[in-house]
Amino acid sequence: MTERMDPTPRAVLAYGVLGIIPFWSLPAAIRLAPVWAGFTAAGVAAYAALILSFLGGARWGLALQDASPNPVVVGLAMTPTLAGLAVLVFAQGEMRLQLLALAAALMLSWAWDFSAKGLPPWYARLRTGLTLGGVGGSCLGALQVAK
Repeated sequence: MTERMDPTPRAVLAYGVLGIIPFWSLPAAIRLAPVWAGFTAAGVAAYAALILSFLGGARWGLALQDASPNPVVVGLAMTPTLAGLAVLVFAQGEMRLQLLALAAALMLSWAWDFSAKGLPPWYARLRTGLTLGGVGGSCLGALQVAK
């Protein structure tokens, strides 16, 4: 007998999938409108940094559910935001480096979320698909964009 998997709530899945679209705008722009590649790459990098901040905020919110939140977890929840900002500031003008570093940060955030306790069973599956979509688009764009 197989155990029934809890489905991901439809609204969460829909907004999550829509959130992948910007990551794939760079490979699409390079293919369809190469003149927009630089502008689009900067937008994708900024979007990836925002998503990192969003993910850190989600972890912050999870930690604050405890009456006495673990200060280490609360502090670590700020790391994705700071990492995204650092990449944008310190790798400014290096689009390929920015995109690959942000993709790596998204993977690290996924690894932390994947091992998290206290989340719904569907969350790890959702994050895996969304992370693969975001990282895939970022990496493909990074490989195609001019240094």
